Formats: sequence, C-alpha cells, structure tokens
Amino acid sequence: MKEKEKNLNFTEGEIRGPLMKFAVPVLFTLLLQSLYGAVDFLVVGQFSDPANVSAVATGSLVMNSITFVVADASVGITVLLGQLIGKGDREKAGKVTGAGIALFILIGIVLTVVMECATDGVAAVMHAPAEAFIQTSAYIRICSGGMVFIVAYNILGSVFRGIGNSKVPLITVLIATVFNIFGDLLLVSVFHMGAAGAAYATVASQALSVILSCFVIRKQELPLDFHAADIRLNKDLIAMILSIGIPIAIQDLLVSISFLIIMAIVNEIGVIASAGVGVAQRLCGFMILVPSSFMQSMSAFTAQNYGAGKPEREFKALRFGITASFFFGLFLCWLCFFHGKMLSSVFSNNADVISAAADYLKGYSAECLFTGILFCFIGFYNGIQRTKFVMVQGIIGAFGVRVPLSFLAAGHIPFSLVRMGLATPFSSMLQIALCLLYLIFLRKKQVFAETAA
Repeated sequence: MKEKEKNLNFTEGEIRGPLMKFAVPVLFTLLLQSLYGAVDFLVVGQFSDPANVSAVATGSLVMNSITFVVADASVGITVLLGQLIGKGDREKAGKVTGAGIALFILIGIVLTVVMECATDGVAAVMHAPAEAFIQTSAYIRICSGGMVFIVAYNILGSVFRGIGNSKVPLITVLIATVFNIFGDLLLVSVFHMGAAGAAYATVASQALSVILSCFVIRKQELPLDFHAADIRLNKDLIAMILSIGIPIAIQDLLVSISFLIIMAIVNEIGVIASAGVGVAQRLCGFMILVPSSFMQSMSAFTAQNYGAGKPEREFKALRFGITASFFFGLFLCWLCFFHGKMLSSVFSNNADVISAAADYLKGYSAECLFTGILFCFIGFYNGIQRTKFVMVQGIIGAFGVRVPLSFLAAGHIPFSLVRMGLATPFSSMLQIALCLLYLIFLRKKQVFAETAA
C-alpha cells in the first residue's frame, strides 16, 4: 500500500470527505479507549459491590485526568507535524517526532514514580468513602505502574494523527480492548479481584497496544525522515512542542481537577451518590466521543492547512464539524434526558445507583447540544497554535461556572443530582461565547489573511 493511501493530505481537494475519512477511525479509536475504563466499570458493576464500583469511579477519574493531560501535551507533536508536512519539510518533521518521543519517555518515568508514592494521599484528597478507600488506592497504584504505557500510546497516537493516519491507532486499540474485556471477565468475575483485577487487566491491555503500535510503525512508510538518532532531548524542538501542548495540558488538567472536585463533593454525600455520579460520568465519556473525534480531526486538518497557508479551508472544516456533531448531539440529549435509567443500568444492577445516575444525566443532557460546538472550536484553535486562549477559556468555564454551581447544588436542600448535572452545560455556554468573540477578534486583526500570505 502506498503512502498516499494511508496518510491523508488535507491541503488539497474536497474537505468533507477526507475530514470524515479521518474522523471516523478517530471516533472508533476513542470509543475503544473509553471501553478500557467502561469495561472495568461494567464488569465490576455486575460482579462486585458498590464499594468496588465507587473505587473504579474515583480511581479511573484520577487516572483519566492524568491521561488527558499527557494526551493534551502531546498535541504539540500532532500540530507541529501537521504544519511541517503541510510545508513539505520531511527532515524537521522527523526530528520533531524523535524529540517528542524522548520528552514523553522522561515524563512517563517521572509520573510513574510520583503516582506510586502518592496513591493513598490521592485517595484521601478525593474523599474516597471509607468502605471503598482500600480498593480506590489499589486501583490507582496498579494503574500508575502502567503509566509508561499510557504515555507511550499517546505519543504514537499523536504521531499518527500528525501524519494524517487515524487507522493504525484504531487497529491496535481494537486488539487491546478485546484483550482487556477477557482480562476483566477473568480477574473480576472468576477470581473476584474487584477493582484491583480491573486495574491489572487495563494495564496489560495498554502494554499490548503500545507493542502493536511500535511493530506497525516500523513497517509503515512515513511522510517524514525519521531515524533512531532523532530520539533525543532537542531543547529547541521540545520548547516548540511544549509551547503548543502545555497550555492545552494545563487547561485540561484544571478542567479535570474541576470534575475531581465535583466527585469529591459527591463522595461526601455517600457511596450511592458517588457510584451514581461515577456511572453517569462514565456514560458522559461516551457522549463526547463524536465531538472529541471532530476536535482531534480539526486539529490535524487545521494544522496542515495552517502550514500550507490556506485559511479558507480551515473555516469550511470548522463549519462542517460544528454542524455534524451538533445534530448528533440532539439525539444524545434526548437519550440522556428521557432514558437515563436505561443507560445507567448497563453499568450497574443496583437500583439506587441507577436512579442517582439517571438524575445526574437529566441535568447534564443539555451539554450534549453544546459539546460539539465547543470541541470543534478547540480543535480549530489548537491547529492554528492559539492554545493559550484554549487554556484561558477552559479555566474560566471550569472555575468560573462549573465548580461554583456544583458547590451551590451540593448545599441546596434537598440535595439533587439533577442540579449538579446542570453545572456542565452552563459552563460550555460561556466557553462557546468566548470562542465566538475570539474568532471575531482574530478576523478583525486579519490574522488569517497574514497566515495565508
């Protein structure tokens, strides 16, 4: 198979077709990645008690927060590669790839050491319920031992997306997810290891995914000149990667912290509320998959056209992405509001937990309408290297709206998880308004005209 059949060039020809061709594998990859934690949750919910469900809910939220930060930091690799490929600079693209690999190997080692030493403290900070504290700490400790695989996978995924290839990550994650399902069933339902068994299965499947990705990338023809000697800590290139990735990572870290704060608030209420919100947030993770796939695709598409100096293609892609993901969001909004109990029953067989999750989803449902718009804007701004704005709008939404409204909902008597769920859509409404205002500002300054020149 020739290189051009594997790696998409977004700078020429039709926009919708190539964007969808890239976005669909990204969507299924994200779906399978979500199944890592979802399968843990589903199997533990069906074969264990609420304490283990709460442990997986809290522990996976912590681990997902770290994973998101790493993934966001690695967006710098995707954007730079896209821009360099758009310019046709194969040599520098190879050096960026090598510098990114060296940087994130170091990050993976540091994170492993830190998290292994801090598991009990993290569980305490999260206010894990007393009856679920040991299980929560064990889940975090075991998953932290596989941190290097989490980091490695995100690096490889960033490289593939940067070169316009979204199929290879899909294939490797598909195989690893099947492995994870069998591992969960064996360790949780047969050996009754609870949250710890789910964590072991997850780490093993992530390791397999990395091994498969490394094997495939060695066999594939790449649109860049990459050599083993390029894997080194090149200060200038690392600075470029981090200048793009760090603001995104800070934004997602703080947004994740806002959700951790919400989880900690709910944990104070009791184990049923904790497990219910955990189930709901797991479902919410699936709700944002389509917007997330458009966000990643938009970053790659915009980066290549930014490098090639073709801003009108960027705007057309943005409009298409917003429209497509919004209409899908209408269906999800209806599903969350009217069928929350049906959805929640997939992850738990406890009637009280299902009812609590359904209440949260009813308040959250409006978010399905706004997420697609917001994520497409974020992908667009990432691709044109306006990541500092992405950071600022995310922080304003999280700590200016979501956390304060969650505190107010928790203090309202009688307590209602419906009110707690409403905090997220109100936050997104403000963030979309900020994105629109910033776009108007950039166009008035003729930033895009300068890019195209």
